[in-house]
Amino acid sequence: MLQYKYIDTVPVQMGGSIVKSEVSGENGGQGALKYAAIAADLKAEIMNRRLKRSSEGIKLPSVRELADKYQCSKSTVIKAYEELEKQHLVYSLPKSGYYAVIGSSDSRFNPDDETAPLDFASVAPDPRIFPYIDFQHCINKAIDSYRSDLFVYGTPQGLPSLRALLQERLADHQVFTRREQIFITSGVQQALAILAAMPFPNQGREVIVENPGYHNMVPLLKGLQVPCYAITRHMNGLDMDGLEQLLSTKTIKFVYLMPRFHNPIGVSLTAAEKKQLAEMVLHYDSYIVEDDYLADLDTDGKRDPLYAYDRSGRVVYLKSFSKIIFPGLRLGAAVLPPELAGSFGHYKSLLDIDSSALSQAALEIYIRSGMFDRHRRGIRDKYYARMEVLNGMLDRLSSAPAFAEAPRNGGEHTVLPLPANLSRKALLSGLLKRGVIAETADRNFVDEASVIPLLRLNISNVHESQVERGMLAIYEELKRLNRKKG
Repeated sequence: MLQYKYIDTVPVQMGGSIVKSEVSGENGGQGALKYAAIAADLKAEIMNRRLKRSSEGIKLPSVRELADKYQCSKSTVIKAYEELEKQHLVYSLPKSGYYAVIGSSDSRFNPDDETAPLDFASVAPDPRIFPYIDFQHCINKAIDSYRSDLFVYGTPQGLPSLRALLQERLADHQVFTRREQIFITSGVQQALAILAAMPFPNQGREVIVENPGYHNMVPLLKGLQVPCYAITRHMNGLDMDGLEQLLSTKTIKFVYLMPRFHNPIGVSLTAAEKKQLAEMVLHYDSYIVEDDYLADLDTDGKRDPLYAYDRSGRVVYLKSFSKIIFPGLRLGAAVLPPELAGSFGHYKSLLDIDSSALSQAALEIYIRSGMFDRHRRGIRDKYYARMEVLNGMLDRLSSAPAFAEAPRNGGEHTVLPLPANLSRKALLSGLLKRGVIAETADRNFVDEASVIPLLRLNISNVHESQVERGMLAIYEELKRLNRKKG
């Protein structure tokens, strides 16, 4: 049996009987702050999976229980739990207690397994770092807390309490709006379909898209028989002259843009470019639809969305939860200028009456409990670390033109410019033989004639320790193909 010595009534393993002593300092000798020792014990229990799981998740001992066990104050126990919350190991639910964050992790990943394929093609969030049981707990809570709302049709605008919560949180991202301007949608895709179909006050009939850009946007517009024009999105910005030419000569309803971490290139527009865009659409009586789908992955707290530069109600702001939680949640948020809100709500009610009340309620609980923020920080930090490795490899292998010319991005992806005469089919086949799954960006272009050969690299499903191996495999395969071509 383990024997302990108490240091400021914190048990420390010794070979004799239990005694008590005072702390000599946080880092001095065997001294340890009491809350740190409690946190260490709890962490060991969590990491070693010693705790029992219930239908509600893995509930941890109450503050009172731990205070009695460790002969300390409740505030000391709370501080221990706060420390574990910072490490994304526990979360709290009001009036319920503390629960272990489980299912995360890279615990199922073996960094020494060099036979496992490296998936640089997947754009979905990494399933290994999402605590499924925790979200299931939120769904169960939602059924209990919102059961009366689940048996009636809601409103096209969304759950009022969720919209109120999002109003507060969007303000943290410099998106200041009124609650009546926020609509919960069944994913951003639904918002785009509504915006493309509904009339705009400017009587515009055509839409401008980026080239390359979101691969589903052009098929959507074609399906709705909405004419569209394309402007080039360069590695270092947007074709502003081409955009102004179209705005000045066509009847443009709106311009669809991804200012932050553009898909597929990954670069972000500058503050000066965002300001110029806001002024341009006002001057030509048009609108911008801003798809800020990766906002939660940005580590630059000073980078504001284009919406923040709009002073005249000309920007529609779209936010997705698919990248930070999972695509199957099918929830997004749209912030509409007042003059568009009524028409948007009418068209949405014709499509689905309302978005899933259960998903909305679960998301609200997930956010209010603090789990969303802890998960967001965790996934953002992991993706940031992976992109840092990838960017470092681009510099290290910059003797190859594709690596030298590739954008150094944040977010979750970048592209490698490829030689025009290189067989992309042969490249993807060769990479697959080397255990690397990758994709070109061909489908992101509006038509085959405008395709620029790019290899799209997404790190959302590649562990940090394997990014280097994958980049070396890509480098070697490009070198092999170039030798063969020569």
